[in-house]
Amino acid sequence: MRNWTVAGGLVESEDGLLLVQNRRRNGSFDWSPPGGVIEVTEGESVVDGLTREVEEETGLRVTEWVGPLYEVQAEAPDLGWRLRASVYLAVAYEGELVVDDPDGIVVDAQFVALDDCAVHLAQCHPWVREPLAEWLDLRWPHTETRAPFGYRVDGADIASLTVTRLD
Repeated sequence: MRNWTVAGGLVESEDGLLLVQNRRRNGSFDWSPPGGVIEVTEGESVVDGLTREVEEETGLRVTEWVGPLYEVQAEAPDLGWRLRASVYLAVAYEGELVVDDPDGIVVDAQFVALDDCAVHLAQCHPWVREPLAEWLDLRWPHTETRAPFGYRVDGADIASLTVTRLD
């Protein structure tokens, strides 16, 4: 099993929540908060990696994070991976919104009105969409300890996966 460490960043402005459009390997597109797989190395934390990812994907440099707001654990035994994602809230950032992702995955970024987030997030994986929707609805504080959102992903074909929420 491959273990992935993932971090996501929730960045808000008066215009809404920052979402990035991702081009996937199969040619499809989806929207999600900025972030991604973090290679935790000696001397670099998950938050350091998240700060780098957000800046690479959006041009914005987050100078202060709180959280994590929530965590997600997903396991896909047929695909041979397990992920643990931590999602943080940006409380201070600087810079201009510019898309120049060195990985070529992020192709657009915009602040999306909160009422429009559900439409943008409709195509992303449930383990991204559902916890974020709950946080947007309930807005629990970053100091509140919550059980991780758990998911099991069955199937070996990305196009026909079955995702089950465990909690």
